[in-house]
Parts: sequence; C-alpha cells; structure tokens
Amino acid sequence: MTTTLPVARSGGGRHLAGTGTLLRFALRRDRVMIPVWIAVNALMVLSMPNTLRNLYATDAERADLLRQMSANSSLRAMVGPVLGDSLGALTAWRVGVYAGALAAVMSLLIVVRHTRDEEESGRAELVASGAVGRRASLTAALLAAAVADAVLAVLLAAGLAGLGAAGAVAFALGVAATGLVFAATAAIAAQLTESARLARGIAAGVLGAAFVLRAAGDAATDDGSSVLTWLSPLGWLENVRAYAGERWWVLLLSGAAVAVQGAVAYGLAGRRDVGMSFLPTRPGPAAGRLASAGALAWRLQRGGVLGWSIGFFLAGVVYGGMTEGAADLVGDNEQAREIFERMGGQSGLTDAFLASMIGVMGLVAALFVVASVLRLHGEETSGRAEPVLACAVGRLRWASGHLLVAFAGVVWLMLLTALGFTAGYGGETGPILAACLVQVPAVWVVGGLAVLLYGLLPRAAVAAWAVAGAVLLLGWIGPALDVPQTVLDLSPFGHLPKLPGGQMRWGPVLVLLGVAAVCTAAGLAGLRRRDMES
Repeated sequence: MTTTLPVARSGGGRHLAGTGTLLRFALRRDRVMIPVWIAVNALMVLSMPNTLRNLYATDAERADLLRQMSANSSLRAMVGPVLGDSLGALTAWRVGVYAGALAAVMSLLIVVRHTRDEEESGRAELVASGAVGRRASLTAALLAAAVADAVLAVLLAAGLAGLGAAGAVAFALGVAATGLVFAATAAIAAQLTESARLARGIAAGVLGAAFVLRAAGDAATDDGSSVLTWLSPLGWLENVRAYAGERWWVLLLSGAAVAVQGAVAYGLAGRRDVGMSFLPTRPGPAAGRLASAGALAWRLQRGGVLGWSIGFFLAGVVYGGMTEGAADLVGDNEQAREIFERMGGQSGLTDAFLASMIGVMGLVAALFVVASVLRLHGEETSGRAEPVLACAVGRLRWASGHLLVAFAGVVWLMLLTALGFTAGYGGETGPILAACLVQVPAVWVVGGLAVLLYGLLPRAAVAAWAVAGAVLLLGWIGPALDVPQTVLDLSPFGHLPKLPGGQMRWGPVLVLLGVAAVCTAAGLAGLRRRDMES
C-alpha cells in the first residue's frame, strides 16, 4: 500500500504538515505492542480490588494494615503509604506506583520508536524528503503515546468506577499523566543522542531516579508528604490521593512538566538536522579492538547489561530488606499467606516470601533475555549486520555472540540478585543462591522461544515480547487471582521447584533446559536457511 503525504502548507502549519498521516502510521505499526501494554497494565489494576476484598475483608484487618504500613518503612518504599482504608484507596496504594511505571515505560518506548529509531534506521530521512513538516514526526510520536495513555485511562476509570467515580477518574488521570510526563522526557532524550538504545536508556534512567526518589520519600514519611516524594512524578501520582480525598490540583504538576519538556523537545528538534544529535558520538572504541563477532556483540550490549545489573542488585537488596517486615505484615491473614504459598511454596512464611520475590526477579529477567536476543533483529533490519556478514563471519558465529550475552547475562543477573538478597536479608547464601539459579532454565525457555521466532518468523519476532508479557502476567497476578494450576503451568516458571524451603526437583529443570536448547537450535537453523532482511 502506498501512502501519500500531504502537501506542506505555508505559515506556521508547515512544521506540522503530515502529522495525521504519521500518527496513523505509528498506530498501525504498534497495533500489537500498544494493546499488549495496555492489557497488561489494565489487568494488573482491575484484578486487584477482588484480591484485596478477600485479603482485607473486615474493618479490623484494614485498620491493622494501616497500622503495620505506618510502621514499616521498607514496604512503604516499595508500594507507597496507605492513605485510606476503603477498597479503592487500598487498590490505589497497592498498584498505583507500578501502574504509573508501566504507563511510563510504554510511553517512552512509543516515543523513541517513532523518533530516534526512525532516524537511526534511515526511514525518517526518506519521509522528510516528502512534504512533511520539521516537527511532524515528533508530534505524531507524542500523540501516539497520548492515545495509548488515554485508552488506558478510559479502561481504568470504567473498571474502577464501581468503587467510586471520582476516585476512579483521579486514579486513571494520574496514571495517564505519569505516562505523558515520561513520553515528553523520551522526546528530549531522542533529540540528545543519535542512538535509540541510548535514548531509551536515558529515559529509563530518569524513570529509575523517579522511583528511587519516591521510595526514599515514602520510607521517610507515612503520608507522602516528603520533599523527595514531591520531586518524583511517581510521587505526584501517589499524592493525587485517589479514593482518599482527591487532590485534583496535583495533576497540574504533570501538565506543567509535559508542557515544559515538550517545549524543550520542540526547541531542540528545530535546531538539528535529521539523524544528528546534541551529544557527540564516538566514531569507534577509544582503546582495544574488536577481534571477533562475540566482542562486537559484547560492545553493543554491555551498556544494557550494566544497567540491568545495577537494577537487579538493588532490587535484591530492597526485597531482601523487606523479608522480615513482610512476615510481620501478613501475620495471621490466611488469604495473604495462601497467595505467598502459591507463589513461593508451602514452606515457612519467610521462605515462601523469599521464593516468591526471587520468582518475580526471574520473571523480570525474562524481559532482559528477550531484549538481548532481539538485538539480533535490530542489527539485521537496520542493515548493520550486512557489513559484518560480508566478512569471514558466518551467521551462526554472528548470532552466537549475541546469544552468549543474552543467556550468560541471565546467569549473571541472578547471581547479582542472590548477592543483593543476601546483603538485604542477611540469611545464608547457599539457599538463596540456589533459589536464584533455579530460575535460569525457565528464563532460558523464554529466550529460546525468542530465538525461535526470530530465526523462523523474523517479521513476527516482536511477538517474543508478548510471550514475556504473558509469562510475567501469569506469574505476578495469577496466584492472587486464584488462577487454576493448569493455567499457571503454561508458564515455564510454574514447573520450577519452590526454593528456598522446598524440595529440589531435577526432572522439571532438565526438561526446561532441553526445551530451551531445542528452541534455540531450531531458531538458529531457521536463521541459517532464510534470507536476511534489510
């Protein structure tokens, strides 16, 4: 199908000519990715009221929760303070921070994908050769993120309306506003660097800093009033106080942040050429040499591995520090105990909590392995793989370098997780290390499926993200929703032994390793036989 771009108009409108066409094109390209992100976020939020209704059914249980959270700074750092005892307030407390973070990630990925990614691949230059305004692509990217956030807000408001219309609207607008703030942040990052990967890293780093600021502020106070909390967009979402005396004016902070960042992004976009950036890019390595395809793969992915490494270690420290406090919080609540036991096994509550949290880290590691494997797809479609393969480098040798980083990186991340848990909790290293490493085969299965899709169906390679998202959804929300075990077993993580505290079972572990090996081998065989894309 041929797309005809509109003729540029005279006057100020010429800078936005073609925005509508580019917006429709962006939404069409993301017709799978955006619905998946929205569905995961909406399901996480809308499943929570029923879970909390079962967990805290009486006024006494809710009052005890408020008292425990007021005294537990480590848990407040993770999920924020409880600002009310209604079911809506508990829902906003339990999932608000994470819903805002997911909306932020979705938005920044959309903006970078349709700005810097397009420039890096050369498609933006082709589009710019037509009658397209100078700022049309940036505007279309921001509008695509706004559409996604708006749809998410409508779903959340409609789904939570039964708990109170005002609180539902406040919560939904707060989540959408958080997404828009980081969409604007990503728009600035896309102007600063020539690399889409670095632009995503900068935006994600700002999001990580916002989470840390909010966590530090919430650990210091039990009502979200800390200065550090107010410095974070995630803290603004918390201080909207959905279902707890809504503060509508806090949404103006997000609006102001979007306006200021948008003005900066538009100003920068008007001062540079297509494909250029404001941060200089080094033409090559300052020292050393790239003697092999594996060394090239490591050079390309080492920044991402470093970022993931820091995140996994810090998460391990935080989760480890929460262990004793979580045991006190659950107390005699049988429903909460059952959820932890479904996630972490039938051992003691402390071991069950450790097993469940380590399992969560394994689920997140699945996102890393998919991102690392799909770097092959990015190198191929951008044309950067062709010069490498034109030399005395075979396809399998080229791919093996990236796969070594992906699969060995999983082991490295889980080792750092074990180190973080040990530092935060102070327990014995051996059981925690075993619990972390036993997650590796399940993560490798997800990575093997990503290799299989890339090797056999390269145009459908992005579906690997849907696989990782489904696995994350089953492992994270499934136990709380009392999903049947047969459904949980669809995830490779459902077959792992529940360590620490449970019995080690080698049979499922070996089967998962075999599945991962078969999928990877089949994917590499397909890569060897098919044509390369460009």
